Amino acid sequence: MEGTWSPWTYHNEKDELVGFDVEVGEYIANYLGVKAKFVEGEWDGLFAGLDAGMYDIIVNGVDKTDEREKKYDFSDPYAYNYTVLVVRKDNKKIKTFKDLKGKTTANSIGSTYMELAEKYGATVKGVDSLGETMNMVISKRADATLNAEPSVLDYLKEQPDAPIKIVASTEKANHVCIPIRKGKNTASFRAKVNEALAEMREDGTLTKLSEKYFGSDITNP
Repeated sequence: MEGTWSPWTYHNEKDELVGFDVEVGEYIANYLGVKAKFVEGEWDGLFAGLDAGMYDIIVNGVDKTDEREKKYDFSDPYAYNYTVLVVRKDNKKIKTFKDLKGKTTANSIGSTYMELAEKYGATVKGVDSLGETMNMVISKRADATLNAEPSVLDYLKEQPDAPIKIVASTEKANHVCIPIRKGKNTASFRAKVNEALAEMREDGTLTKLSEKYFGSDITNP
């Protein structure tokens, strides 16, 4: 996980690693009867680490996409979120995703947000954290950014005076899942991860964690 993407994975005022996905990861580990070891890294290196066997799963609000499914197996969805388009409050030129053509966005390299921005003709400037992303937009070093709606709303809750606004949202929600190395060797492991997620859903843990960190239930489509 990144450890810099509130409220999914981040550090609190005591510098402790916390967040929705931290507790999801801990629950899965407990279900499997093992102790979770969290490894933090920049977004564009998470999948490389998974490929290299440095860790077993990525729990970091990962959207399942057709392209990623070619290389990885995924758990069942455990959350759903919409992608929103964010600009400075005084920006009157960008109102829809189509307005990104010829503009610049700040996004993590290799993220679904970067891919969507490029799809609409934007040039993407790479960043390492949500805070850096917003600062790029606020300082006019980027025209806009695309990110998960819950993360943007959490940022605005913490920074109510930030001169940014949401101008558009995707019509369909992204499915948030856990990527695992593809293959027969990981099939039983993936099944157990799904069992843990199913138990979390059935006993209400997922909903409680979502309301704790996001202020609403994003665990149902």
